[in-house]
Amino acid sequence: MTSDIVKSSAATARRGASGKLGWLQNPVWNKGTAFTAAERETLGLRGLLPPRVFTQEEQVERIMQTLRRMPNDLERYAQLIALQDRNEALFYRVILDHLDEMMPIIYTPTVGKACQEYGNLFRRPRGLYLSAADRGEVARVMRNWPHRDVRVIVVTDGERILGLGDLGTYGMGIPVGKLSLYTACGGIHPRVCLPITLDVGTENTTLLSDPFYTGLRQRRLRGPAYDEFIEEFIRATRKVFPRALIQFEDFGNLNAFRLLKQYQTRVRTFNDDIQGTGAVTLAGIYSALRLTGRPLAEQTVLFQGAGEAGIGIGDLIVAALMAEGVPQAEARRHCWFVDSQGLVVQGRGELAAHKVPYAHAHASCPDLLSAIEALRPTVLVGVSGMPKSFTQGVVEAMARHNPRPVILALSNPTSKAECTAEEAYGWSQGRAIFASGSPFPPVTLEGRRFVPGQGNNAYIFPGVGLGVLSCGARRVTDSMFSHAAKALAQEVQESDLQQGRIYPALQRMREVSAAIAVAVAEEAYRLNLAEVPRPADLRGHVAGQMYQPQYPSYV
Repeated sequence: MTSDIVKSSAATARRGASGKLGWLQNPVWNKGTAFTAAERETLGLRGLLPPRVFTQEEQVERIMQTLRRMPNDLERYAQLIALQDRNEALFYRVILDHLDEMMPIIYTPTVGKACQEYGNLFRRPRGLYLSAADRGEVARVMRNWPHRDVRVIVVTDGERILGLGDLGTYGMGIPVGKLSLYTACGGIHPRVCLPITLDVGTENTTLLSDPFYTGLRQRRLRGPAYDEFIEEFIRATRKVFPRALIQFEDFGNLNAFRLLKQYQTRVRTFNDDIQGTGAVTLAGIYSALRLTGRPLAEQTVLFQGAGEAGIGIGDLIVAALMAEGVPQAEARRHCWFVDSQGLVVQGRGELAAHKVPYAHAHASCPDLLSAIEALRPTVLVGVSGMPKSFTQGVVEAMARHNPRPVILALSNPTSKAECTAEEAYGWSQGRAIFASGSPFPPVTLEGRRFVPGQGNNAYIFPGVGLGVLSCGARRVTDSMFSHAAKALAQEVQESDLQQGRIYPALQRMREVSAAIAVAVAEEAYRLNLAEVPRPADLRGHVAGQMYQPQYPSYV
């Protein structure tokens, strides 16, 4: 797939550059100062560029020097988006060569601030905006996208952007950022990626009163009107981009669970907030158990937050326990949830449907600390978006009940984290096994250095997407995420664990994504869901699909 796209792009460029400046103005074709002397002569670019020819490696170094001189990450984000708009290959080379430094800028935590400022940062359109005003014409609007062979769509309606809430069309930063990671981490060619924002209005009164807000200035569609719009979007996608995988991203709880249930058996689709978060967290727990020495069947997991992420994690833990022979009802009792009303228990009153399976028979507990004292969990997972909710008392209680408490503060962005790495290690006397959703720097405590892991979905979704595309899976199943979690955990090395890190180093992300893709493809073949005949060397086949951001030759 990738080699065909590269050849096609180079051939199209040779035929289609609109005048000499077209070579410099189209980000797909542009090489900037890396156009060779022969290319400059042949393409009529002599004099349009400074005379010295630079290598791509030298260009990367110049970009990195510029970024490191900037005063803050939001300005670095804007600089990177500008680079993506003028030289796509160089953008991805910068990201790939410096992933540990760049991922916090192009995704969490900086992307949260970027979404809040998206109207001010808007320079050139990127992706498709499908609005409620397009009802009845969604397929026609989708055909305006210039690339026909779309394989991956990340779509949001902007209602629940990270832990920041309803940002309407400003949520476009999330699909754009996710697809950048599909390419950088998973090697999926940018030409087959499409970010989409469904503008169905917003409940954010600040945006509705902002004269420069870029979306529809109306309240959100609800009920049948919303459902009909989503159905039209799904049908239009199947018609216009029939080979596309659809990733639902940052939909509100009201819609996320039911849309996944409604469409996951009809089209290639998954919800990253539910299934991706579940897989990356389960992988982290598997890794942590290598440090605690206790099996999954002996764990009690307590969640702060009972929304998409929490329930998604719980469901995957239950599936993993059932695969070990634990009956479903018993497996569910390993997972407990605290929401804004306290511990989710039977008889508490009316509960949202997704919480009911985890409403166990137990006395009520009004808050997280009382739930910890009553249940004595071994694993504490924060997915509520409530900053600082893992207080000193909470962490100390976990440490009192466990020799090695597992504390996962997963809410994004950093401002929403339940606690910091320094707090988790300090309040537990260095005994906590800690990971977070956004990155924290290493912590030195009494002469020991701890490197916190980052439980970021970027470890999961690029590999899942690569696996689905590599084998042509017709559906994305929950079992694929279970296998993805195991594959990710297996990529954690002893050297990672010795530092306290329960996820692989970011520099290995492509290697990790390839391993996950193989596991996902294997499951698709086992379930007879793959449309691509099984290759003799599946790992080699997967590796051969991965895009490398190298300049083509135009002469």
